Amino acid sequence: MGYDPLALSNQLCFPIYLCSKEIIRRYTPLLKEADLTYTQYIVMMYFWEKKQSNVKEISRTLLLDPSTLTPLLKKLEQKGYLKRSRNQEDERNLDVVITEKGEALREKALRIPEQMGKCLDLSEEEAAVLYALIGKALANVEKDLARQNC
Repeated sequence: MGYDPLALSNQLCFPIYLCSKEIIRRYTPLLKEADLTYTQYIVMMYFWEKKQSNVKEISRTLLLDPSTLTPLLKKLEQKGYLKRSRNQEDERNLDVVITEKGEALREKALRIPEQMGKCLDLSEEEAAVLYALIGKALANVEKDLARQNC
């Protein structure tokens, strides 16, 4: 029969999609203990590292559209993890800072990466190679998007 370009077994996107979906599914019970969704967890990891930022920079770094990000930030603020405020110099910009409660949440989250690592069961070397390859693919997709090829 020959090569079928539309066969699932010939698609790189399909196992990437399945892997992502299953990993996020396994995060869910771990994140429930911290009262976070997976996307909220990503935002909190960003703030545990950066401490403060603005919506434009968060959106650019996390590749989240501002219309998706705004309700996330609002919910995290309602939980007391972040504080949003209008930028004093340009009121069109929204500044965001992590709170003490948000910093304290980090302690609860510290065990999550280890638990997920056990779930994935990859060596450090395998995980580093996978991370690098996914990063390269993502960068290439972003370059193509900028050139409007994708």
